[in-house]
Amino acid sequence: MTKIKKICCIGAGYVGGPTMSVIAKKCPEIQVTVVDLNEARIAAWNDEDVNNIPIYEPGLSDVVAEARGRNLFFSTDVEKAIDEADMVFISVNTPTKTYGAGKGQAADLKWIELCARQIAQVAKSDKIIVEKSTLPVRTAEALKDILNNTGNGVKFQILSNPEFLAEGTAMEDLDAPDRVLIGGDSTPEGQEAVQALVDVYANWVPRERILTTNVWSSELSKLTANAFLAQRVSSINSLSELCERTEADITEVARAIGTDSRIGPKFLKASVGFGGSCFQKDILNLVYIARSYGLQEVADYWEQVIIMNDHQKRRFANKIIQTSYNTVNGKKITFLGWAFKKDTNDTRESAAIYVADHLLNEQAQVAVYDPKVGENQVYGDLNYLRTRDAEENKAGTTVYTDPYEACKGAHAIAVLTEWDEFKDYDWQRIYDNMLKPANVFDGRNLLDSKKLRAIGFNVKTIGSSL
Repeated sequence: MTKIKKICCIGAGYVGGPTMSVIAKKCPEIQVTVVDLNEARIAAWNDEDVNNIPIYEPGLSDVVAEARGRNLFFSTDVEKAIDEADMVFISVNTPTKTYGAGKGQAADLKWIELCARQIAQVAKSDKIIVEKSTLPVRTAEALKDILNNTGNGVKFQILSNPEFLAEGTAMEDLDAPDRVLIGGDSTPEGQEAVQALVDVYANWVPRERILTTNVWSSELSKLTANAFLAQRVSSINSLSELCERTEADITEVARAIGTDSRIGPKFLKASVGFGGSCFQKDILNLVYIARSYGLQEVADYWEQVIIMNDHQKRRFANKIIQTSYNTVNGKKITFLGWAFKKDTNDTRESAAIYVADHLLNEQAQVAVYDPKVGENQVYGDLNYLRTRDAEENKAGTTVYTDPYEACKGAHAIAVLTEWDEFKDYDWQRIYDNMLKPANVFDGRNLLDSKKLRAIGFNVKTIGSSL
């Protein structure tokens, strides 16, 4: 049987970094090397002070501190790491295409293909290739094609091992996963490769939690899991709008249905909308795949989850405008939170970006405070949309490092991320320094609205007519 001694992971991002750190911690006999062409990112992973690593995830810096230099290495020498490895994880970005056929829906597989070509070029010994990036179904087929036709007579086995991490709890998810999914070929060689990866995870994951399937089922399971979770968010958000028009309260409705064991309580929190690198991308991928097979009804069904999410973000921005006497021109609107959820510095597809974009179109002055997101990230996110040029974004947006300064002189405050610290602020002090009427738009139903109303705030929550 194949025993893995050296692992290489291409991509030092939100998936590769934490996953490989945990594998290195749990499997001290395996040498794990994470490679990336981004020199600044690798330098940050190697920073003497582990608090400066490029990804914020509770517990991650401790794991890196323990394993780094022992059997965990971060390097820009991609070729050397590939050459030495028995197993290569591909964990590069697969963004939604912004050009050409499938624009706005299909995954851009440019980086995956470049990885495959580089592996094929460098490899001198047989290797197991593991898809870790979130990929459209049948990507393994393309990988196999490239590797088998451009290699040096080297044999490759391709496995699908999708990640099911939730940012903010990634270390717990890696430490005690609900399940580990591994898809591989049904050939003897394919099954031997699957077993080699099973043996790596079995160092700490109970065997009954390691599921093995064929490659296609594994790839599709990842998209399906995220589509189902996102669907729950859009479903509860669609009803939040109905609650705001009636006297129902979405938190009470969610609690009532969440106690039904068939439904369960998770992902039933009404909000300004979901974000993150996976939900939207994976559903768009599902939609694109369904359309490419001519399955219009299937595509339309899943596309509706995205349409509802976009509507929720737009509706939240419009409520700020309507409450501000239908104009936010020149008014300071303070955002508390920019990350797509608490306990992460990831801002990909964050609701805050789109709400800000909408308000900037209306000439608002947007003030931003997030405990883990700096100004370069905020400006970068807005510039990525290409709605206006970088100078205009900078002129319309100010990023603060002090929440009280951010709120000073504001016409309204919008809570966009559910950071716990927001609940503990001195809201009386914030009220005293704001323009009146002092409006708070709680996009995460995070704050104690009763307490805020007693101070004098006009509070708007999601899914309540109050």
